[in-house]
Amino acid sequence: MIACVDVDYRDLSAVAACVCFEHWTDGRPVLESAIEIRDVEPYAPGQFYRRELPCILAVLQTLPSLPLVVIIDGYVWLGEQRHGLGAHLYEALDKRAAVFGVAKTRFVGAEPVALVTRGGSRTPLFVTAAGMDVAEAASHIQAMHGSHRIPTMLKRADQLSRGYLRSDS
Repeated sequence: MIACVDVDYRDLSAVAACVCFEHWTDGRPVLESAIEIRDVEPYAPGQFYRRELPCILAVLQTLPSLPLVVIIDGYVWLGEQRHGLGAHLYEALDKRAAVFGVAKTRFVGAEPVALVTRGGSRTPLFVTAAGMDVAEAASHIQAMHGSHRIPTMLKRADQLSRGYLRSDS
């Protein structure tokens, strides 16, 4: 199983969402999960993982089993020997799942990174990985379902986190 995760922050809480699918080309999830997390850490510059990592771990715990690959919105590596959110997640999972980072903007110094251009977009996605070669990770992101820059399953995780409990707000 492959999982895309995303977190949306509210005033006093966050919503972590997870969309799971079996094959890179799948256009529909086999499982979705979204949970509200209260008492989220405040944002601290340079330590974003302290805020987001507990949320991602919480939603992954709602799954029947750990996915083989977890895809995050962001970076795995921020530079040589500098961990991004994805590297912290990879370590927290005891390296039992590969973690791919898919970022929409460039982070200067993030290496190794592969640029993936999808759909008709000329703007690349920036792919980093732990537990798998970055070139292989990039080929999987390239193969994901969807004719737009952002793959369908990544977009669905974002929508699920943003839409959870919004109707009663």
